[in-house]
Amino acid sequence: MSLTDYLSYIILPVLALAVCLIFYRFLKGPSIADKIISLDLLITTGIGIIAVYSIIHGRSTFLDTAMILALIAFLSTVAFSYYIEKRNRKK
Repeated sequence: MSLTDYLSYIILPVLALAVCLIFYRFLKGPSIADKIISLDLLITTGIGIIAVYSIIHGRSTFLDTAMILALIAFLSTVAFSYYIEKRNRKK
């Protein structure tokens, strides 16, 4: 079994299942924090899918897109934690 077969037949289906489970948690999350965390995890899983796709097809340009997506996800998580902190100080 080559690396391409392993990535195509094992890793990508596992990541697809993870996306389905995370999206379910996003829809059913009772609080806004649960939804933000699941959205961050969804973006992280998407980065993994982009990385696997980049390895399978041998195109490193997709990794630039994954890096930009990772930076946006990090900044959104930091902004949300700042918002939560400010909201808790007002109470």
